[in-house]
Amino acid sequence: MKKSSSILLSLLLAAGLTTTTQAQVRVGIKGGVSFSNFTNQSVIDNGGLDDQYLVNANGGVMLNAPLSSDGFFSVQPELLYSGKGNKLENNPVNFNLRLHYLDLPILAKINANGLILEAGPQASYLAAVRDERNTGNLTTVSTSLDGYNRLTLGYVVGVGYELESGLGIGLRYTGDVSKTLEESATQVRSQKRNSVFQLQIGYLFSLD
Repeated sequence: MKKSSSILLSLLLAAGLTTTTQAQVRVGIKGGVSFSNFTNQSVIDNGGLDDQYLVNANGGVMLNAPLSSDGFFSVQPELLYSGKGNKLENNPVNFNLRLHYLDLPILAKINANGLILEAGPQASYLAAVRDERNTGNLTTVSTSLDGYNRLTLGYVVGVGYELESGLGIGLRYTGDVSKTLEESATQVRSQKRNSVFQLQIGYLFSLD
């Protein structure tokens, strides 16, 4: 029995090594446009203004490590800049809140003859803030990070299409589980969370 188990374990290890050897690790770049807003916003959050999506940019680098020899299943960590936030308007008053994040998604990726399905967790670090408020007669700008959660956790789901050359296009949704704002000891802050749609174009390069 022990001998059979040892043989089976050896065969599994050999198969795993063969798959790893045949699999082709690739690195790549991507970029695109984002449409960001918040979930769980209240009337107080909006201040009575019309809530709208804010157009932002996103882009960065990625690494794709296949877990099957045919490339059907892989793991893809990425490091991306991602602009988030939202826009509130009611002429002549408008508020633009731009939040600049570094995102680290780690995605499980399926490539079914070019059709891409991806999903996984994401950690985000808030690097900078620009809160611009125009009341018609007065414009104020704040870049303070006070009151914001610097580190948030969330998730990513997406679909796309990828050519054998490595050129691909994708649409994904990223949502935060963590709140955008901190809670103080004396006051419960806003429940709003980042919510972003991203349209991206990317290219994966072979390391060979």
